[in-house]
Amino acid sequence: MRDEIARRLKRWQSTALPIGQAALAAGLSWLVATEVVGHAHPFFAPIAAVVCLGVSLGQRLRRVVELVVGVSVGVGVGDVLISMIGSGPWQIALVVALAMSTAVLLDGGAVIALQSGSSAVLVATLLPPSEGGGLDRMVDALIGGLVGLAVTALLPANPLTVAQRQAKVVFGELTEALRGVATAVADHDAVQAAGVLARLRTSQEAVDEFASALKTGGEIATIAPIRWRRRHELGRYETAAVPMDYALRNTRVLARRALAALRDDERMPDVLPAVLRQYAAAVDVLRTELARGDEPKEARAAVRDAVASATTHQLGGEGFSTKVVLAQVRSVAVDLLQATGLSRAEAAESLPPY
Repeated sequence: MRDEIARRLKRWQSTALPIGQAALAAGLSWLVATEVVGHAHPFFAPIAAVVCLGVSLGQRLRRVVELVVGVSVGVGVGDVLISMIGSGPWQIALVVALAMSTAVLLDGGAVIALQSGSSAVLVATLLPPSEGGGLDRMVDALIGGLVGLAVTALLPANPLTVAQRQAKVVFGELTEALRGVATAVADHDAVQAAGVLARLRTSQEAVDEFASALKTGGEIATIAPIRWRRRHELGRYETAAVPMDYALRNTRVLARRALAALRDDERMPDVLPAVLRQYAAAVDVLRTELARGDEPKEARAAVRDAVASATTHQLGGEGFSTKVVLAQVRSVAVDLLQATGLSRAEAAESLPPY
């Protein structure tokens, strides 16, 4: 029970800042709309602020635009139709269908379509056209969106914390996989190799969350002046993101062919497990250097040292699956070197000849 409570508290702590931002933005947007602009019931302002911020971060600039467009379409269609045909079940259904269809035909995203539909419902039920102007509601949505952005700029999360949290997961997946394949090969254990492969097949979610975290971090570093100095450090994670994705994909191929080689009783080079463990250690070093904000020179050197023995001549290998494994060893090296900031050409030149 205590563990469950602790887990829930930890989950709340991770979302406490965005929750606080959403609450503050909702209150401020209502205050601005009522006291500054003079609207009596600006319900769209706090709604827009909360939807703009949400509990999950990312794409707020676009979301503000989508909210305003969605409200405009929904209110516009609702005001025109309800004033002509009145309010009732079939009128509400018609208004929602037309408002959402208009949003889709305007090439809007999901947020625009949903906001158009919900705005049309509100116009058709709670606030019919006779009780308020559509333009006022559009202004309220804009106020909410802008206040949400202002709160983000003044009380921003640390973009590096967001990126580092997800990077730790991705880097951990790769190091665990590399060490797992190394142990499976050293112990001639096909069952363990199969387990590593099964885990790697679920790693794409972590990669996607890392990419989302970088997008969020980049947005925070752009909007919030006090976080501008973090953009350079965040750039190192952005440089590493795609190569790390490729490294996981190539390691997945490596694990699959290693499993096939073990099942076919192919003899793999004795030095292969050591090379893979060196890769895993290099990934750990890379994660540490990125967290410190350093240029990953040590990680780059560690990968180069590991790949120095990864040639066909030195590793050997006779069977088909083994040859594929050895080719993937070099491919992973290129990915890791690119993650340290090298271009693909520079990374390929760092490899020893076949």
